[in-house]
Amino acid sequence: MRIPFRLVDVFTDRPLSGNQLCVVPEPLDLSPATMQALAAEMGFSETTFVTRLESDRYWVRIFTPVSELPFAGHPTLGTAFVLVSEGHVSSPATQVLAAGEIPVEVDLAAGFARMRQFPPTFQRPIDDRALAAAAIGLAEHDLDPELPVQVVSTGWDQILVPLANVEAVARAHAHHERMRALIARYGSDSAYLFHASGRTARARLFVPELVHPEDAATGSAAGPLGAYLAEHGRLDPGPLTVTQGVEMGRPSTLLVTVGRDEGGWTIDVGGGVVQVGDGHFEVSADR
Repeated sequence: MRIPFRLVDVFTDRPLSGNQLCVVPEPLDLSPATMQALAAEMGFSETTFVTRLESDRYWVRIFTPVSELPFAGHPTLGTAFVLVSEGHVSSPATQVLAAGEIPVEVDLAAGFARMRQFPPTFQRPIDDRALAAAAIGLAEHDLDPELPVQVVSTGWDQILVPLANVEAVARAHAHHERMRALIARYGSDSAYLFHASGRTARARLFVPELVHPEDAATGSAAGPLGAYLAEHGRLDPGPLTVTQGVEMGRPSTLLVTVGRDEGGWTIDVGGGVVQVGDGHFEVSADR
């Protein structure tokens, strides 16, 4: 059985930077076990499988090398870009995931994709700031003293860890034992550490339980960051530019737009998408 795929880099305007993604754009009769095995074979942080197509709506499953995700940022944008560029769907469109429906838009001429994330939710601030700092290899005095460590979600719970300066962001490193203790206690899978100033932020994401313990660009964390900064009075409605992946040699730029409507904060996340390759898997039909 031949299974075509596309390779794209997301949250960048040039190849071999941003976050890597493998997209299987044709709906095929693949079992979840086969999807999982192919994602492990590819080895990227995520691989997406389109399971159904309509003119302005499509269904997607997202797999890391070890598990399925209900929602993720750069897989959503990269998949949308591939499908619109190949004429499978029009823009705007709706991407249907296990977590729900995500509106997406693609500007092919600009090489850009954007999504509207789920309404943000905020948990109570995390009281053990020393553990949050130790989990990322820092001391409590490296944290921003005026902002809380807090779990925020626009589709995926993220522990947001505000740091006092960009130098602390660069010095951070995951202490896996303490990171596991942090996420087990506060109900997340990852920690998004950042320093924000005005309408820009520098960030990193540590995910200790995945094959790749650091992520180059995380739309599902940049969205919560925009909501968090607005909620705490650090950002008026409007744009926020997040730089991530620098320490990994995969510089990425995530563009967050924070708005406000009768339901609360609205969060759009977008970025550049570049196609860098294609190919196909060859597997037995009964895999």
